[in-house]
Formats: sequence, structure tokens, C-alpha cells
Amino acid sequence: MSGGLVALLDDVAALARIAAASVDDVAAGAAKAGAKAAGVVIDDAAVTPQYVSGADPSRELPMIKRIFWGSLRNKLLIILPALLLVSAFVPGAIPFILMLGGTYLCYEGAEKVWHKLRGHHEAEKAPAVERGPAAEAKVIKGAITTDFILSCEIMVISMNEVATESLLSRAIILVVVALAITVLVYGAVGLIVKMDDIGLHLATKDSAGTKRFGELLVKGMPAVLAAITFVGTIAMLWVGGHIMLQGAHDLGWHAPYDLVHALETPVAGIPAVGGFLAWLVNTLCSAVLGIIWGSVVMAILHPLLKVLPFCKKKGGHHEEGDVRAAIAGYRPGKDKVDPAP
Repeated sequence: MSGGLVALLDDVAALARIAAASVDDVAAGAAKAGAKAAGVVIDDAAVTPQYVSGADPSRELPMIKRIFWGSLRNKLLIILPALLLVSAFVPGAIPFILMLGGTYLCYEGAEKVWHKLRGHHEAEKAPAVERGPAAEAKVIKGAITTDFILSCEIMVISMNEVATESLLSRAIILVVVALAITVLVYGAVGLIVKMDDIGLHLATKDSAGTKRFGELLVKGMPAVLAAITFVGTIAMLWVGGHIMLQGAHDLGWHAPYDLVHALETPVAGIPAVGGFLAWLVNTLCSAVLGIIWGSVVMAILHPLLKVLPFCKKKGGHHEEGDVRAAIAGYRPGKDKVDPAP
């Protein structure tokens, strides 16, 4: 595996030299592209630990490793070639694909807020993994499928940020983004899911300070996961709302964009902090737009979900994550795997 990654990185470097592009240019393009995808990256890191919840601790890292390679295949072998073909032959479709993804982010963010306000936590309480190799394989498949949705968003957002580059430069930058973000997300996920084990190990040490730190890690993990989920939700609404704001402007509806720009102007000129305050105003406006648009989509989509097969549940209510579960091929209440003896 490591040899394959080294060879891939060597090929990227060779292509960069052929294109007469400096490493700094590629790094700058990748940083620019990856920064706009930050909201989806955080959500990816928040979602993935749920898939190994309840697993045997000895299987957590192997499962994450398999999901990591599945995610990398999604990005490099499916999404990247498709995006490059679209950008080469039908570049006009990119803004619409981006807005479709922005709508999905707004919907996901608004759904999380709605269920949090209503106090629905059924999906969070249900274990994601049951014992047995068949169950493990099914969960990994579902995680990779869900990752495909988020990876599409990451790659489309990244592509849009470097749309003015040459086709070869876009390919190089997106390969770098795919590698960097996948390593970042699943490295963080691996650390998160093993943090309680690290804490338990430290709690057995003789040093009082080490013991306290270990106990703090164990007790603090629920708060860490809750914080990641909260930040991921806000980031999804911000990124999704900003995509819709910019997309509407590009398609000729200038009023929302002009209103946000007018709100930024009074604070932009404040010495030292003007740039930050302008960004904060834009971010808050984008998040508000995101939750409004996401709520509209919810109002349209939820009645449809009640009549679809994967949402016909006792009581007829819709739970958070049903759309992702359906895409991943999991039918709540039906797909149960008996524990291994």
C-alpha cells in the first residue's frame, strides 16, 4: 500500500514538472480548493465514527482503514475522472452540480438543527455495528457509500475553486486535495475512536497526573464528539448557503448577494479587524440563508419521504439520516444481522 502511495506521489510530481508548474502553485491551488470544502470535511469527520460505534475495539482501526481506501477510490477513480470530463466538455454544468450539492448541504444542516430542537435522538442511540463479519462488511459498505456523497461535495467544491486552471493543473490539484483530505479525515477519525482507549490506558499508570489526564480523555470524548457535530452542522449551513448565494448571483439573481455585500461594507473599513468582520457578516448571512433554504427543502422532501419504502416506519415520522441510510442500502428496522455466536 505504502509503495503505491509513493508511486502515485511521484507521478503527481512528474506531471507537475511536465506542466512547468511549481510546487508552490500546486500547494496554493490545493489549499484554496480544500479550504472551501472545510464544512463537508468536518461533517465527514463527525459522521464516520458512528459507523464503528459498538464494534469490537480490535476491529475499529481495521474498519477505518478499509473505509479510508474506499474513500480514496471514490475520489480518485470515480469522482475525479467524471469531474474532469464534465469540466472539459460541459463546463456550464459545474455551477448547477455545485448548487445541487449546496442544496444537499443546506438540507442536511437544517435537518440536524430540526431534530436537535425537537429532541429526537433515536438514530444517535442505535448502535451502528453488530458483531459478525457479515455485519462488519455491510457497515463498511454503507460508510463508503455515504463517504461517496460527501466526497462528491468536496471534489465539486474544490473543482469550482480552480476552474480557471488548465485541465492538467486541475487534475494535479484535485489529486492533492483528495489525498490530503482523505488522510486528514480518517487520521482524525482513527484518533477520535481510539481516544477513549488511550484514556483508559493512561488511567492505569502510576503517575497521578497521567491518571487524571486519562480520565479526562475518557470523560471528555462525548463532549468532543458533540462539539465536532455542532461545528460540522454550522459549517454545512455556511458552505451550503454560500454556494447558493454565489450560484444565484452567477445565474443572474443579484439581490441576495448585493444585500449581503451591503451589510459587509459598513464593517469592512474598520481598521485591523475590518476584513474579519466582513467575513463574519458574510458567514452569518450564508448560514442564515442555508438554514432557510434547507428548511424549504425539508418542507418539500419530508412528505415524500413518508411514502417512500425506506421511510415507512411505525408512527410515520421521519428520522435524521434516513436519506443517507437509504442511499447506503440500509433499511432501518429491517436490515438486522444476528450477532456472531
